[in-house]
Amino acid sequence: MFSYRHAFHAGNHADVLKHTILIASLQYMTQKEAALVALDTHAGAGLYRLDGDYATTSAEADEGIRRLEGVKDLCPMLQDYVDMVKAFNTSSTYKVYPGSPFIAQRLLGDRDKLKLFELHPTDCRSLTGNIAQLKAGRQVQVLLEDGFEGVKKFLPPPSRRAFLLCDPSYEMKTDYGRVLDMVADSMQRFPTGTYAVWYPIIPRQEAHDLPRRLKTLANKFGKSWLNAELTVKNSKITTAMRQGEEKRPGLPASGMFLINPPFTLKDQLKTALPQMAELLQQDSNAGYVLESGGK
Repeated sequence: MFSYRHAFHAGNHADVLKHTILIASLQYMTQKEAALVALDTHAGAGLYRLDGDYATTSAEADEGIRRLEGVKDLCPMLQDYVDMVKAFNTSSTYKVYPGSPFIAQRLLGDRDKLKLFELHPTDCRSLTGNIAQLKAGRQVQVLLEDGFEGVKKFLPPPSRRAFLLCDPSYEMKTDYGRVLDMVADSMQRFPTGTYAVWYPIIPRQEAHDLPRRLKTLANKFGKSWLNAELTVKNSKITTAMRQGEEKRPGLPASGMFLINPPFTLKDQLKTALPQMAELLQQDSNAGYVLESGGK
């Protein structure tokens, strides 16, 4: 359970989708004066070196954030994302990639709180050290805990405003069920919170069932929902002609499912998703899905 390290995947196409939506959501939610509590169930290390050993091993950022470097005429939503990454770099070539903890902290106001959960002991140490550099004091709390369980003690928040991001690795098949259980429990505790779940789109039944089951859950509570999916390439496993070895495609697509999303988000994504698909496509199977429903 401690094998996954996001450093191998930092800045890939899934991060582009996830963090673009995270930024737009928090920009909207922090406009109100009432304090916001942001919860990150799987925070990772917080900051990643794109020129480090982990990132260069997979080079996934080359098919993600690096495709957006220097692109002109980006839609506002994607431009905000690129500007956020740029803010963490001193050169025109991005060497540092901010994970969701640093993106969220940059957008939160003085009265807002950020709760970061990370169960991987090495990543939690890295996260603690990285967050210490911010000198954010009590605004940010790092917890070496299982985020699926840990969020319970913060819901409902005293301010009655919360944004929760859940993006596990899903390396363990049980994560799919735990995501659903956690969201259901959180909705019982605090029905008006905004809940954002990232999920991979891979040839596994649990992966295809998760967004459908989240829709059912949102409808059961009578809440609005939004689902955004980005596909960049074919998901089929191919066999190399000479070696006779299977060639796995890596992650071909991913999605973000939100319950109680900001009402401005759908219109923003109507422009952003087609541009993401165009700029990040790796073959002719690239595309996107944007759907919403509920209240």
